[in-house]
Amino acid sequence: MIETANQPLGALLDSRVRDFLFLARVGRLATASLDATPHCVPVCFCFDGLRFYFVIDEKPKAQRGLALKRMRNISENPAVALVIDHYEEDWAHLAYVLVHGRASVVQDAQEYMLAMRRLRDKYAQYRVMALSPEQNLMVRIEPHRVHVWGQRFARETS
Repeated sequence: MIETANQPLGALLDSRVRDFLFLARVGRLATASLDATPHCVPVCFCFDGLRFYFVIDEKPKAQRGLALKRMRNISENPAVALVIDHYEEDWAHLAYVLVHGRASVVQDAQEYMLAMRRLRDKYAQYRVMALSPEQNLMVRIEPHRVHVWGQRFARETS
């Protein structure tokens, strides 16, 4: 674990953690409704070095936009958790980063476009989708606390 009481976001400064987050393909977003009913879904995300972003894309969904359960939950209760993990049969290689933060819909057009560029650079599938601020909400997660676990993040001792 890299997190310290005085630096709840210090892990995000560690190059090993940053590389892990930049390369990870999927995260699991946990939200909760106002009555604390949990909801967890996988999301494609990008990390800009400080914040995390995901967009409501064109993959088939039962609802759209603000009608999605994750979006309803975020509007009722913006406290979220995002876990990015790595699994292998050799458990010496297991790892995860758990981000606790506050989610909000991106309103600024420039911020939307910068995050969309990162998402399109990371996911070829997004390059062929006509994603726009009007049709496809984007969410920013501002981390408040980060916990990392796994041998890949262990401090080296001499």
